[in-house]
Amino acid sequence: MTNSIREVPLSAGYFLIGTNTTDNHPVLGSMIKREVVNNGKKLIVADPRRIELAKYADYFFQIKPGTNIAIMNGFMHVLIKEGLYDKAYVEARCEGFAELAKVLEKYTPEYVAEICGLTNGEDIVKAARLMAETKPFALYYAMGITQFVSGVNGVKSTANLQMLLGNVGVAGGGVNPLRGQNNVQGACDMGGLPNVYPAYQPVTLEDNRIKFEKAWGVTGLPMTPGLTLVEMFNASLAGDVKALYVMGENPVLSDPNQHHVIEAIEALEFFVVQDIFLTETAQYADVVLPACAFLEKEGTVSNTERRVQPMHRVLSPKGEIRDDWWITTQIANRMGANWSYRKAEDIFAEIRKVTPSYAGITYARIEKELIQWPCPTEEHPGTQFLHKDRFSRGLGLMTAIDYTPPAEEVDREYPLILTTGRLLEHFHTGTMTRNSKVLDEIIPEGFVELNPYDAENYNIADGEVVSISSRRGSIRIKAKVTEKTKPNVIFIPFHFFEAAANKLTIDALDPTCKIPEYKVCSCRLEKIYS
Repeated sequence: MTNSIREVPLSAGYFLIGTNTTDNHPVLGSMIKREVVNNGKKLIVADPRRIELAKYADYFFQIKPGTNIAIMNGFMHVLIKEGLYDKAYVEARCEGFAELAKVLEKYTPEYVAEICGLTNGEDIVKAARLMAETKPFALYYAMGITQFVSGVNGVKSTANLQMLLGNVGVAGGGVNPLRGQNNVQGACDMGGLPNVYPAYQPVTLEDNRIKFEKAWGVTGLPMTPGLTLVEMFNASLAGDVKALYVMGENPVLSDPNQHHVIEAIEALEFFVVQDIFLTETAQYADVVLPACAFLEKEGTVSNTERRVQPMHRVLSPKGEIRDDWWITTQIANRMGANWSYRKAEDIFAEIRKVTPSYAGITYARIEKELIQWPCPTEEHPGTQFLHKDRFSRGLGLMTAIDYTPPAEEVDREYPLILTTGRLLEHFHTGTMTRNSKVLDEIIPEGFVELNPYDAENYNIADGEVVSISSRRGSIRIKAKVTEKTKPNVIFIPFHFFEAAANKLTIDALDPTCKIPEYKVCSCRLEKIYS
C-alpha cells in the first residue's frame, strides 16, 4: 500500500476494484463502510459480484471477470476527453502521458460497456466526473486485479488512474493493494520471491550479488531468477525439479489445475511439508515437520500497510513442535551451513543490515511506535505514505496499456465464466478455519453461486447438487441461486477440498510476474439426473 489504514477517514471517496473488502479484509472494509454510511463519503465499486459494499456505492459496475483494465481505461478516457484530470500534477510529476492518452482514445464509454458487459456507458462518465471532483480519492484492490494473465498490467492501470487524478503521494489517496494473507507483505519484503533479495533488490545486478555474498559469507550466488510455484510444478513434471520443501502453504488446494499439481508432487523424488496441520498437501509428503502456530511463536510480521509489528509467544509449543526458523536453521546446519541464530531477534538484526528499508526498525521501537517502512535510520519516524514529494524513480511512469482478454474465453462447449474467491467465514484453504467448529458450522460446505436466469435455463433449484466441469476437471457441488452473480457467470469459493474450485481453474500465467489466472476460466454446468 502506498498509504495507511489509518488514513481511511482522511479520504473523501473510495474506488474499490477487484476486492470483496468486507468479506476478505473485514476490519478495513468496516472502516470504509462507516465513512460512507455515517459521513457521506463517496464510493465507486467495480466487481463481477454484487458484493456487500455495492449496495452503499454511488456507482456500482458489475463487470465481466477479467475486464478491469477496460473499465479503468474507460474512466481515464473520460477524464482526458473532458479535461478533468489533474493537469498540474501530471505535468510536474509524471511521464508517459502522451502515449497513455493515445491508447485511451478508443476506450469510449460505449466501447468499454460492451467489453465489460454493462448495459450502457453513462455511469462510466458520471463516475469519472465524481472521481475528478472528489479529493482525495483512495483506490483499493486485491486479487480480483492481480490474478489474471494481465495482472501486472491491471496493477499498472490502477497507478495510471491515480496519477491522472493526482491522488498519489497525498494523505488519504494512493494505490492500496490488500494482501491475501497475514505477512504476505513481510515475506515479499524478505526476498520471498524468485527474482529479488530482501527489499526487492534484484538478483540480476552484480552489485547486489557482491553485497549479499559478503553479508552471508558465501560465494557463487546465482544471478538468474528462480521459479515461481506453478513453474516449479511444471519443472517437476519435466524432471528438472527433484525435491520440494513447502512451508505453511497448501498448494493442492490453493493452486490452479489441481490434477496437474498432484501429478507434479507425485513426480518429485522427495517432498517435505512444514505446517501446523496435516493439510491436503502434507498428506503427499515424505516428511512432515510440525511447526508453531502464531500464538506459539515470536518475531515480527509486516502487514498490508508496510507496518512492522511484534509477535509474542503466548502459548508454549508442545511435543515436537518447533519454530519455523529453528527447523530451517537445523536443516541448513546439517547440510553444512554455520548459522548461529539463537532467537528470532538475531535474525531481525541481520534483516536490518541487508534490508535498507528496515534499517531503522528495532524490536524496542516497534513495541512503542507504529513504524512503516521505509525507515532507513533509528531517528527516522517511518513513512506513513509513499511518494510524498517525488516518486522513488523520479517521475511517475504512466504506462499505455490495452485491454487483453483472458487466456480462456467461453465457447459452445464451455459457455459459462467461472470466477473464484473467498468467504468471510473461511480463510484461504480452510486449514485453520475449517478446524474451528464454530466457523465450520456456519458454512460447512462449498457451493456455486449462479444467477436466477441461469438457474431457470438449466432447471436448477436452490440447494440442488450440480456438476461443474472445465477442460481440467469436474466437481459436484450445491447450487446457490443468487443475484450476486451476473447471468452466465458463476462463483465458487475455493476453501473446500470436497468441491475444490481449483480442480477447474486454469494455470495460465501472467508473463511478467507469473501469477496464475485464478479469477476467470470457461466452464459448463450440468444438472444431475438420478
